[in-house]
Amino acid sequence: MSDGPNRILDELARLMTDAAGAAQGVRREVETAFRAQAERLLNSMDLVQREEFDAMRDMVAKARAENATLAERIDALEARLAIIEADKATKSAKKPSESPRLKK
Repeated sequence: MSDGPNRILDELARLMTDAAGAAQGVRREVETAFRAQAERLLNSMDLVQREEFDAMRDMVAKARAENATLAERIDALEARLAIIEADKATKSAKKPSESPRLKK
């Protein structure tokens, strides 16, 4: 009868191992179902994915940098235009007014 208690313990250990394996299988199924449900929920909420958000953020940063560069160029061109207009105004003010002479 020495095999009796060991045999019962072996059967109990095998039963526990099978139960643990079944529990892991159930856990995987629940995780899969939960992920699928969460994905459906997020898709229905019309949320953006992280990769799309990062790509858009990079595009916006690039556009802002280009806008800043273009604004600096516009400011420089406006300053040059103001100088040119000021020079023209100064030159026309210095010229004596030319009026057509009348012939007698």
